[in-house]
Amino acid sequence: MSEKNIFKLTNLVKRFTKGKETLSIFEDLNLSIKEGDFVAIMGPSGSGKTTLLNMLGGVDQPTSGEVEFDGKGIEKLSENQLAKWRASNVGFIFQFYNLMPMLNAHRNVELPLLLTQLKSKERSQRVETALELVGLKDRAKHMPGELSGGQQQRVAIARAVVSDPKLLLCDEPTGDLDRQTADEILEMLQLLNREFGKTIIMVTHDPSAAKFANRVLHLDKGKFVEKELSL
Repeated sequence: MSEKNIFKLTNLVKRFTKGKETLSIFEDLNLSIKEGDFVAIMGPSGSGKTTLLNMLGGVDQPTSGEVEFDGKGIEKLSENQLAKWRASNVGFIFQFYNLMPMLNAHRNVELPLLLTQLKSKERSQRVETALELVGLKDRAKHMPGELSGGQQQRVAIARAVVSDPKLLLCDEPTGDLDRQTADEILEMLQLLNREFGKTIIMVTHDPSAAKFANRVLHLDKGKFVEKELSL
């Protein structure tokens, strides 16, 4: 793991307005994440875990404060700039896979590459490499409905890494899986972190899942309590 910060949050504030009421999620939140780290974020329901993940991924904007990625602020980027930034730097992995049911595994994995200038042949080569990495090269032509939950999540991981992003943001990636399959997915995330240097930030409610990370951050009432995990 590098000593360089890939993320630095400074005085982060996030508020939602509903009618005449203002709901505060974060007030003056500060956090640094090193490049190549694997961080699990835990906390009670409604504590803002997914909101934080969305801000780290440039999907949601803070009310105020700074979100620095690799030394550059992303909180002031336009929607078009954020879309380009996400395409180059971020892979998303969700609890319910978010695969397109009418597309086979190959086409699902290829989707992020359609935003690039890559030619069809190079896109196919990258998709094959990503599917081979997750052990599903022989399932490339299968539709999501023909795959198990664990296989669908592997396709989602292949989709997340096919553009070779620096960062993987995982929102309850094993929440819909049995323990054995969940552990296989988490071991794959560990491999991507340790062997390929991916920075991984994972929201989870599962202490067993959190043990696969390098460290766990507990989010409660808009503040972090950091606890090191013994691996």
